[in-house]
Amino acid sequence: MTTIAYAPASIGNISLGYDVLGAAIEPVDGTPLGDVVEVQQAEAFSLSVDGPFAHKLPRHENTNIVTHCYEHFIEAMVKYGQPTHPVALTLHKNLPIGSGLGSSASSIVAALHALNIHFGQPFTKNELLHMMGEMEGQISGSIHYDNVAPSYLGGITLMTGQQAPLTASLPAINSWYWVVCYSGITVSTSQARDILPDSVPLATGLTFGRQLGVFVHALHTQDEALAAAVMTDVIAEPYRKSLLPGFDEARIHCLRAGALAFGISGSGPTVFAVCQKLEEARSMAAWLETNYIQNDDGFSHVCRIPSKGVK
Repeated sequence: MTTIAYAPASIGNISLGYDVLGAAIEPVDGTPLGDVVEVQQAEAFSLSVDGPFAHKLPRHENTNIVTHCYEHFIEAMVKYGQPTHPVALTLHKNLPIGSGLGSSASSIVAALHALNIHFGQPFTKNELLHMMGEMEGQISGSIHYDNVAPSYLGGITLMTGQQAPLTASLPAINSWYWVVCYSGITVSTSQARDILPDSVPLATGLTFGRQLGVFVHALHTQDEALAAAVMTDVIAEPYRKSLLPGFDEARIHCLRAGALAFGISGSGPTVFAVCQKLEEARSMAAWLETNYIQNDDGFSHVCRIPSKGVK
């Protein structure tokens, strides 16, 4: 029997929620914007990789994060006295590395969820989330959940900073369209973190806290105007935009064209624009495809926030 899991791409931070907010995204045209992992019982472990961005991954299976997920999962199974057996894994890599769309998180979520299903669901959602955060930390250098949580759970997630529950689900504004555009270049999470200052001024910290509180309130009251009004990044964007060619021009164009908000998805270089109308979203996606994309690897999609994450 084969277990297959699909984990959607995600927008980390959502501009105003550095390291504490994330949202799953799903193209409205059905394009698979997320990684897929297949699990089959086997006599010995193996990993095969295909997909449009497979050539960007390390060639040896021992250096792939999906292999590390398998090793970590089996260690946990043995620790708790659960029976194990070797598996053959297949990763369909649909997301580019270093894109700001939660590429590593998508692989991690799909792999650990598929393994958990394959072995009879020995771990709870919270336990699996802990594993996912640990795996993400191997790549980025620090444990954070703003990509793995929405990819796993769907919707918009708020990181609690507690051991249990790790996250709280927030109500999305379902009428919004989210345009995402990947420029085709690579920005590593560690590079994007290194460019940030070690501390921020008190006034900036107060603005960050106020915006986050107002945004959470606006989502619960479904106040679209108020939610959009506070979607500005005072922590990372002023520094990270220097890593993104054409960012300022794209921001100016989309806001003038009617976008409610515009920002960097995660560490970049992917950018996102929030729109109320599908026609506006499609027009912005087309403009970004022509003017923001740097090479043949780039793409743009009009998306929604799905209520469910991994499938």
